[in-house]
Amino acid sequence: MRILNRYLIRQHAAPFLFSLAALTGFMLLNQIARRLEQLVGKDLPWLIIVEYFVLTIPYLVAMTISMSVLVAVLYTFSHLTRDSEVTAFRAGGVSLGQLVRPVFFAAAVVTVFAFLFSDQILPRTNHRLRTLMTDINRTKPTFSLKEHAINEVQRGRLFLWTARIDPVTYGMHDVTIYRFMDRSNVGTIYADSGRITFAPNQEDLQLMLFNGTALEFDRRDPGNFQRTYYDRYLMGLQDIGGIFERRGDDNFRSDRELGTCALEDVVVSARRRQWLAERSAAAAWRNGVRALVGLPPIEPDTVVPQHRRSLYCRALDWVLPARLDAQERPFTRVQPDSADSPQVRLAHLPGARLASRTPTAAMNEVRMQRDRVIGNERQAAMYLVEFHKKYAIPAACIVFVLVGVPLALRLPGGLGMVIGVAMVIFAVYYVGLIAGESLANGLVVSPFWAMWTPNVVFGLLGGLALWHTARRGIAARSGRRRWPGWVFGGAATRE
Repeated sequence: MRILNRYLIRQHAAPFLFSLAALTGFMLLNQIARRLEQLVGKDLPWLIIVEYFVLTIPYLVAMTISMSVLVAVLYTFSHLTRDSEVTAFRAGGVSLGQLVRPVFFAAAVVTVFAFLFSDQILPRTNHRLRTLMTDINRTKPTFSLKEHAINEVQRGRLFLWTARIDPVTYGMHDVTIYRFMDRSNVGTIYADSGRITFAPNQEDLQLMLFNGTALEFDRRDPGNFQRTYYDRYLMGLQDIGGIFERRGDDNFRSDRELGTCALEDVVVSARRRQWLAERSAAAAWRNGVRALVGLPPIEPDTVVPQHRRSLYCRALDWVLPARLDAQERPFTRVQPDSADSPQVRLAHLPGARLASRTPTAAMNEVRMQRDRVIGNERQAAMYLVEFHKKYAIPAACIVFVLVGVPLALRLPGGLGMVIGVAMVIFAVYYVGLIAGESLANGLVVSPFWAMWTPNVVFGLLGGLALWHTARRGIAARSGRRRWPGWVFGGAATRE
């Protein structure tokens, strides 16, 4: 059996490595075809362009690893079936379970590697790629402006929409600008036309607008709304240059730039804020009733149970006391729970304050706290989706073994069949992931089932098909109908 196990693993190794390289290379060429013209048009150094595409490779590899496992299983077992090797093995007393066992073991090893890769390496390369893209976008932003699209001129602060752009003079017609000065002040600027140029220092952008209206709104004071009519409006935008310049790393990290432990910390923090908002809303409701009868208000409960970190994160902290960059938290660092206390008080978090003393103010407080509940629930769901995705996609390597083996034994064919079947299965799988992510972000389904449902469905179907295939030789000697033919295609089996 050791010789057979080594033989089967060797048979899978070459197709796996070849498909991994081919699929990654194909997707990389697609990225180059889509982005090369834009990068070259910004007069970037070639080393920067090469670095950009190199940093996209880890993201592509994370997607193609599981697909390569499926291709390798389909190709190897269909090849063994065509050469009658599977028949010879089973005639020699080797069961299908013994043939599949080493493949499952190899798939488990690939699953562990894929998880560690997506947890430790991929977030760091995603962060470096986003930082590099931010520096690239600051370089000649006028080159990449698009018509009838919202263009991000300054990251998170200024967005521009225009109906038409003159490619020579960069004159614009029917312009709308969305400004986010800070968390409370937002504004919208409408203009009949405009022109975008660089300042003499080639580091700042000048935006001249003509014949329009500027609207400003203060979220802290809903009654403060300002409207200004203008003939000429000159807007200066700093730190946007015509020459590429690295601005260094930043501390912000999105959900795809975090490891599982950091994602877990963000989810715990969001849920604590959600619990606090729920209790503050309940306290505000009770205080509104108490105010009607002249009773003093009460404070909301701000104590929640302590969260215990997952076994993997505790092991990672023990093995790597100095947390990797990929595991750093994206926003303000959350203070860890006290090890000797079963509870933690959340009075330092936003919203843990005494509810208003009048019924009207209490109702406003209830609405505000409920909005905070929904906002924190959506944030927790978004990060939980990424958390479960880091486990679900690597686990697909094992699921695809369940699916691939019975398909290859049932439909032995050439390379074209292998590629076609693999593409169909992987397309359905990723459509399920994308749909699940959208449903989870909309709070329609839980993030766990959103990410794990494709694995569960394919795993059940593959396990059922594999069990039927393993029993097919025994079932042929029996006279009782066991499975209808339409379940697996072909003639009905008898038992």
